[in-house]
Amino acid sequence: MRPTKLIFMCGKLASGKSTLSKQLAEQEDAVLLSQDELLDRLYPGEIVDIPGYVKRSNQLGRAIAPIICTTLTKGVSVVLDFPGNTKRQRAWFRELIAGSGCRHELHWMDASDELCKRRLKERNQALPDDAPWTTEAEFDAVTAYFEPPSRDEGFHVVRHQPSNLSDS
Repeated sequence: MRPTKLIFMCGKLASGKSTLSKQLAEQEDAVLLSQDELLDRLYPGEIVDIPGYVKRSNQLGRAIAPIICTTLTKGVSVVLDFPGNTKRQRAWFRELIAGSGCRHELHWMDASDELCKRRLKERNQALPDDAPWTTEAEFDAVTAYFEPPSRDEGFHVVRHQPSNLSDS
């Protein structure tokens, strides 16, 4: 039996976090929770700007934190496809680790802005006409807040450096 583990992500928009999350959940036989999917189901059409996203994502985190900790303490690993892109966001993961006493891995998708923008453009082109999509300006606005993980945060970091469109 594998040791229980909390796995979470850090990386810019379109860096490959969701793809990697799915792969890791399968590999680890873990429960996968996706922030984007949960927010879309709970607040359809309501999140239209960064402040709205921050408000709703904070509400979601507070609501599911006890469930995540209980799942981990019962011996089931969890992969969180939630962004850990700022020290403040990663502090929430630290609380989950402390509340469950589990091992952890922070997977950092260290991708360039250029690569992420190419992927974002490709993803947008594949969406149906009526689907919401992310512009380069929105990418830049969100990326302005990005803080790569640092040693002083004390996480076990697994760094991924995607270099082309086929990488995760």
